[in-house]
Amino acid sequence: MRIFRILFLFIAFQVSAQQGGMWIPSLLQGMNEDEMQSLGSKLSAKDIYDVNNSSLKDAIGHFNGGCTSEVISSKGLILTNHHCGFSQIQSHSSLENDYLKDGFWAMNLSEELPNKSLFVEFIVRIEDVTQQVLNGVTSDMSDREQQSKRGSNSTAIEKAAKKEDWQDTKIKAFYKGNQYFLFITERYSDVRLVGAPPSSIGKFGSDTDNWVWPRHTGDFSLFRIYADKNNRPAEYSKDNVPFKPRHFLPVSLDGVSEDDFTMVFGFPGTTDEYLPAVAIAQTVEKINPTAIAIRDAALKVIDAHMKTDDQIRIQYASKQARIANAWKKWQGENLGIEKSGAIGIKKAQEAEFTKQLKAKGLENKYGKILPELERLYHEIEAVNVKRTGFMEVFLRTNEITPMLFNLAQLEGAAAHSEAAFEKQRDANIGRMKGVYKNYNATVDKEVFEAVMPLYTDHVDSSIYEKTAFTNLDGALKVLEGNSSEVLQKLNNDAAYQYIKPFIIAFYTEVEPKFQELNPQINSLEQQYMTALMEVLPEQRYFPDANGTLRVTYGKVKGYEPRDAVYYEPLTYLDGVMEKYIPGDYEFDVPEKLQELYAKKDYGQYTDATGKVPVCFLGTNHTTGGNSGSPAIDAHGNLVGLNFDRVWEGTMSDIYYDPEICRNIMVDARYILFIIDKYAGAQHLIDEMSLVRPKPGNKQTKKVKKAKAKR
Repeated sequence: MRIFRILFLFIAFQVSAQQGGMWIPSLLQGMNEDEMQSLGSKLSAKDIYDVNNSSLKDAIGHFNGGCTSEVISSKGLILTNHHCGFSQIQSHSSLENDYLKDGFWAMNLSEELPNKSLFVEFIVRIEDVTQQVLNGVTSDMSDREQQSKRGSNSTAIEKAAKKEDWQDTKIKAFYKGNQYFLFITERYSDVRLVGAPPSSIGKFGSDTDNWVWPRHTGDFSLFRIYADKNNRPAEYSKDNVPFKPRHFLPVSLDGVSEDDFTMVFGFPGTTDEYLPAVAIAQTVEKINPTAIAIRDAALKVIDAHMKTDDQIRIQYASKQARIANAWKKWQGENLGIEKSGAIGIKKAQEAEFTKQLKAKGLENKYGKILPELERLYHEIEAVNVKRTGFMEVFLRTNEITPMLFNLAQLEGAAAHSEAAFEKQRDANIGRMKGVYKNYNATVDKEVFEAVMPLYTDHVDSSIYEKTAFTNLDGALKVLEGNSSEVLQKLNNDAAYQYIKPFIIAFYTEVEPKFQELNPQINSLEQQYMTALMEVLPEQRYFPDANGTLRVTYGKVKGYEPRDAVYYEPLTYLDGVMEKYIPGDYEFDVPEKLQELYAKKDYGQYTDATGKVPVCFLGTNHTTGGNSGSPAIDAHGNLVGLNFDRVWEGTMSDIYYDPEICRNIMVDARYILFIIDKYAGAQHLIDEMSLVRPKPGNKQTKKVKKAKAKR
């Protein structure tokens, strides 16, 4: 018997001005198009996604696989977040040229800085290949057999796909493996740094303001895509020329007001909107607290050193931001789950699901799913907590243990062959060179001493005085020689001797149990997704985020985080100055920005109040990966740049509540103001198409005329 397939396009929905969901851009016609227009959009589905003609999707690029970017000029100029380009800005920084502290602005093409391994990927087209992927997959197959069949089918589909030689293919699963789409992509790997404000603008508020409203952060950076003379992807070359996009986004000088339509277009990373209540409870009560405690301990050490040493500040800037971001996000997620009553709501939905199973005579088909998920989540809890602790302590918060973890793979490679050993050794050496560039043994030892007691009672920090792995030269000497010589030196190293038993225990006790139970949970959750859509077809279902191109739409809205507190949806430059603390790590303000504020030298970048907007809130459903996504107005113009969510709203990865969940965007006018008035990079403003789309604006013709002269 074939696995039950749901034809999503035929599910009937009641059309209303609903918000929430991350929708596939090729499937917007119908319900989504009507919803967007009821919220104020003037765009058609084809304006957003069209294979045969230029459309908005042609301006949206996946930035280095983890963020989003958008093309904002005919010369391949792209905009993304400051924190998305942070590692590139850091890599070009030094004590002599501190671009993190002072900012960077290329005043012509020759000054733009190349970035090794950085890429931007565009979607050429999207095709539904569900039937082909599931061909021959039957319910009497084991999970492993089903996975193997889907995999072989996907490989055949990708090989047969029509594409150009320079294009790539990928197939992604949606709705927990109930639907599949093929993506044809183009990846550009010559991407150069064009401009970035100083961290005192791009990271204003730092950890204190992260995930919090009101925000006053100019979280943006500028890059440029280069292509060969035929406008095709090419590796870096001095002969490459600026990329000519099929579409680029005009930038609105009119901005937004409360209740304006907004659309965020980008590549959201991962969500789990259809988890059962037991899974959410485990996340909130067990998993998040474990990870939060470990990262909290690490951050206290790193932050203290960064505040007192500029060299360490530069070395650890990217690492600190990465550790702190999730640390604070998980705290907000827990708050939001509690405030919204999400666990209780999920339990009520599950009760309704169970009730409808009985009413529709489907108990034999689906009745065991929820009880079995309950059992499996309880069984996996202890190992899941232990696994989370291992990942945080040994792989994410300090530097020496991840290096040794990777070196442990050498033993397995050596057992296979000398060639496999050499390949693994080369890979480790490459990683080490990147690590040691930004490594401080004193900081790392203190982080180790802070986090290790949260995993084990056996803490030996003396290994830092006895190991060869606190500097690159020492590490490379250990890796000299054939496999037997290297393994002998490695196993004689004090740090490796200490770490190795933890690694062995992880692979023999923790990971096997997790890998035994987790596939069973995944399989049941796939069945639960299928069952939900059959048993409760009137509900509104959107696919979880999986790193693919999505559209989410909503409105500019304030919100009420707690009783008697209401937050307005826009912030202004005035608020930057109100938060200003001279010399403070998080709230210092550059002298030039202070001068512009004092003189009220704002140019054309104010709203009707005569003030410069900095950030605004929306009800768009976003997650990690949406960083750098454009906020697009009702007419298809850029009005902002997505970079964050409100603290309680981070729960939207698990449960979206339009009353609580808000995404945070930099106002496009603040970005233009900083580029023009602060940086003096008028040539970049001249590249863009500035528009005033709102009816009755007297400056509309003037702006268009100015653009025509360029």
